[in-house]
Amino acid sequence: MSEIGEIPRDLHYSQEHEWARSLGEEVEIGITAYAANALGDVVFVELPRLGARLEQNQPFGVVESVKSVSDLFAPVSGVVTAINRTLEGAPELVNSAPYTQGWMVRIRPDQPDALHTLLTPDGYRTMLESSTH
Repeated sequence: MSEIGEIPRDLHYSQEHEWARSLGEEVEIGITAYAANALGDVVFVELPRLGARLEQNQPFGVVESVKSVSDLFAPVSGVVTAINRTLEGAPELVNSAPYTQGWMVRIRPDQPDALHTLLTPDGYRTMLESSTH
């Protein structure tokens, strides 16, 4: 199994290994270093269109690596306000910079406090530690 790796303290996490960062009225979403490491080298990322509606815990895109294809799950519900188009030509950023240049979408969440339903960094680490033993 993958090593746990970096878990930034300023993010919230889903049980499906997505992270969410508050950007004022928007939320930026990506996958964790743990997930990127488990996938292997990412070769393609399929993301929703601008204005698409995401539902919490429902698939919103796909990450394809040399090893597998995995769905992306929305950590919170909302409407897509931005897409990281850089990933179209450089999907490897998901592996090399999952918490910065490898972000996937930004959404305007339905609920301003939606991130509080997600795991804290410590909660995410505990989940990973219990699943790797």
